[in-house]
Amino acid sequence: MAPVNVTKICCIGAGYVGGPTCAVIALKCPHIKVTIVDLNQTRIDAWNSADYKLPIYEPGLEEVVREARGRNLFFSTDVDGAIQEAQLIFVSVNTPTKKSGVGAGFAADLNYVELATRRVAAVATSSKIVVEKSTVPCRTAESMRTILEANSKPNCRFDILSNPEFLAEGTAITDLFSPDRVLIGSLQTPEGKDASDSLVGVYSNWVPKDRILTVGLWSSELSKLAANAMLAQRISSINALSAICEATGANIDEVAHAVGYDSRMGSKFLKASVGFGGSCFQKDILNLVYLSESLHLPEVAAYWRQVVEMNEYQKRRFSKRVVDTLFSTITGKRIAVLGFAFKADTGDTRESAAITLIRNFQSEKALVNIYDPQVPHEQIWADLSEASPHIPLESTKQQVKICASALEACMNAEAVIIATEWKEFLDIDWERVYASMNKPAFVFDGRLLVDAEKLRKIGFQVTTIGRG
Repeated sequence: MAPVNVTKICCIGAGYVGGPTCAVIALKCPHIKVTIVDLNQTRIDAWNSADYKLPIYEPGLEEVVREARGRNLFFSTDVDGAIQEAQLIFVSVNTPTKKSGVGAGFAADLNYVELATRRVAAVATSSKIVVEKSTVPCRTAESMRTILEANSKPNCRFDILSNPEFLAEGTAITDLFSPDRVLIGSLQTPEGKDASDSLVGVYSNWVPKDRILTVGLWSSELSKLAANAMLAQRISSINALSAICEATGANIDEVAHAVGYDSRMGSKFLKASVGFGGSCFQKDILNLVYLSESLHLPEVAAYWRQVVEMNEYQKRRFSKRVVDTLFSTITGKRIAVLGFAFKADTGDTRESAAITLIRNFQSEKALVNIYDPQVPHEQIWADLSEASPHIPLESTKQQVKICASALEACMNAEAVIIATEWKEFLDIDWERVYASMNKPAFVFDGRLLVDAEKLRKIGFQVTTIGRG
């Protein structure tokens, strides 16, 4: 077969990856009809909402959807209809870490990937290119191919591609408009290469050809895990150094600045913090740990596991420093936590450091006020319930309060914790905050965000991560 001139695309999964990715494809390829499908009616309704209250927050996403929706971008719950119509199908469903069974706590749960693959096989009546977009363990495409071939109809061929996403939440639209690279993995057969060329033809509508990399299927799958593991490794490395800085009186910002000047290193991902979060880093590293153990490589597994263990240690260390600084007890004291999302410019809370901090403060019987400009209240309650399943939600609500502003969260507090680097926290009226707090008033900057000297002049006692 020759490469397909793709004019109809279906994306199964309308979440953080599928939604923005295929919205941008629709924007950049007005000649291609793009249908994003999901069984979650509420989510699809949000994508189709007249006031563009989209189900995820991402800077620039609303403008993309406004321009393309109804023209060649459609959101639907008609999964079967979209599968039948499409020539190319992205599988972009959730692959969380397993919570039970073999590999619990490490392996990816591929249930949704398998369900989507079986649905494609059951519904398709013509040949399809199926693109694995979800982050998956190495050789998942082989399982998908086995399912598709075992259930395919006569004269119905399936070609599998791997096309991992390398998006950073908060800059996803910019990343999609001008990617560092687009990676496409295929079987190195004539048919596999033709399928790969078909997807290259889609991306080449706006991505320069020298940024579209075509590789083998398994290399593509592993490259995604490797990229996230190595980025997380840099964060854990700088966070480990932040502990040494605090013990010696060095300044982690100065150390990172000096190290980042090395052209072999660069300065990105050398910002010390209370710890990394998000849907990818921890999940992908644990996936790599499980893969290494499955391949009987225990030393490799231990190496990558330490990246996650250092991240957990950083959160524990920060929580302990708060308690120690507040005279070794926070029982009954009010703590303001500014930020709940795992990073600024997103509403995503998955693996957010704030969840761990608040759980630790709850265990110390503190009273916690939370403010985040983007995370819905129901998401905060759901995350806190999941983090402490043994505590009834009503009990949590007696100890934790969600506030409408940073100023409200800080009222009558003993300490302020900066857990997310939202820019609006730079513009807080800190003199008003100081006047409203109990004294001595403490600020713990877990994101190296605020001007510590300026706050000290107001009267705050400031503790900054990575500074002695």
